[in-house]
Amino acid sequence: MKKNLVIIILAAFCMVFVSCSKKEEPVKEEVKQEEVKKEEVKKDYVVGAFFAITGKFASLLGEPERNTVEMMVKQVNEAGGINGHKLVVHMEDTQGDNSRAVKAAKKFIGMGVCAIVGPSRSGSSMAVIPVVQKAKIPLISCAAAESIVVPVAERKYIFKTPQKDSDAVRKIYGRLNKKGVTDVGIITGTTGFGNAGRGQLKTLAGEYKINIVADETYSPADTDMTAQLVKIKNAGAKAVINWSIVPAQSIVPKNMKQLKMDIPLYQSHGFGNIKYAKLAGDAAEGIMFPGGRLLVAKQLIHHHPQRPLLMKYKEDYESTYNEDASTFGGHAYDALLIVINALKAVGDDPEKIRDHIETQNFFGTGGNFKFTPEDHNGLNTRAFDMITVSFGEFKILGEW
Repeated sequence: MKKNLVIIILAAFCMVFVSCSKKEEPVKEEVKQEEVKKEEVKKDYVVGAFFAITGKFASLLGEPERNTVEMMVKQVNEAGGINGHKLVVHMEDTQGDNSRAVKAAKKFIGMGVCAIVGPSRSGSSMAVIPVVQKAKIPLISCAAAESIVVPVAERKYIFKTPQKDSDAVRKIYGRLNKKGVTDVGIITGTTGFGNAGRGQLKTLAGEYKINIVADETYSPADTDMTAQLVKIKNAGAKAVINWSIVPAQSIVPKNMKQLKMDIPLYQSHGFGNIKYAKLAGDAAEGIMFPGGRLLVAKQLIHHHPQRPLLMKYKEDYESTYNEDASTFGGHAYDALLIVINALKAVGDDPEKIRDHIETQNFFGTGGNFKFTPEDHNGLNTRAFDMITVSFGEFKILGEW
């Protein structure tokens, strides 16, 4: 009896022990799963972006930039984000207005963004520099004026993706030298971009032995440049250089055709949207300008180092939005790519992002970027090809 009692007690003890063990195991497993879930939660990487999305010239400038950024954000997050972090971009519309750009920059800073992409225009970029510099937030401008990043000592947190306006002038003047043309008339818009270009045209003229026989300007709202072109014609110009990012790029060639000015017309790199050529119609035929290779990507040799990236962006953009990819969308692509590269390498600390940008060396739509502490644009004249309008399309000029 004693033996049986001992056996019964031991059996009961074992059953209780096993039962307790089974109850404890799921609890331990639940705790482990909760710990894993907590480790997997990563904060979003938050970036600001502002462009001239509405207002004048929006379809030519700000819309392709906005579209590009939205497309890239979707692609990044669908691929798992950046090192597991979701990319969030807060978008603001400057309407091309400097005060709106400043207000948007302050809003981004208040949100605690780690970097800012944009704005679209040179004047707006210049307006936000003091705000961004004070806040020590890296800004990658999509505007072209060289003064946005010069002098670098006063622009520590400012970078830009469009090619230099001085390099665009050098490309045009180099071709004029090849053609033996010395007497030119310049006509420029009174925007930040136009004023910067006018300054470079005048500054570099002596170096290339170019004689500026007429120097005319127009406001962004002007719809006819006949009076200015008549002065250029009467001054004996053998070529015209127009510098702007407004519809005047389409109006000037029309007015020249009406005046029967049978001399070459050169435009700035701001002509890099086929819509400008289409708006000018037949008058656009033969226009020449320095442009990024995105505009002629299909014409590049297959082993060109930029071609794969250019073709992918072009195909992605055009299939998504059913319109031609333009230089301006490309500027936004490069700007956000610079930020993404930095986020992958150093995370979302603004100071570390700024430092990393100064070391980046990569191919973008604008060319082979080589940023340094002395150069916050990272491009040179090799980023340009001379392009012409032929039968309503952009073509690489066969002769430099």
